[in-house]
Amino acid sequence: MAEAVRWGQRGARINIISPGIIITPLANDELKGPRGGGYHRILELCPARRAGTPDDVGTVGALLRCSDGAFITGSDFLMDGRVTAANWFGELAPN
Repeated sequence: MAEAVRWGQRGARINIISPGIIITPLANDELKGPRGGGYHRILELCPARRAGTPDDVGTVGALLRCSDGAFITGSDFLMDGRVTAANWFGELAPN
């Protein structure tokens, strides 16, 4: 947010995309590896019930880049299938 103020004086907009598990070659390796069970549990218990895709991230990036997103600055777009919410308030929350 602070950088959005500073860069805004130059006419720039600053935003962040914070993705969760996105299906990439690295994620596929992790899902098949020794910690894969934990990742599968997260995906099964999160509200979205799936991992994200590169296209999911690209869609948000496209919005932020185009004129439709011109009013958006200083924002962090958490796009994790609501895993963070499930960690705090749902089935993934510690007892």
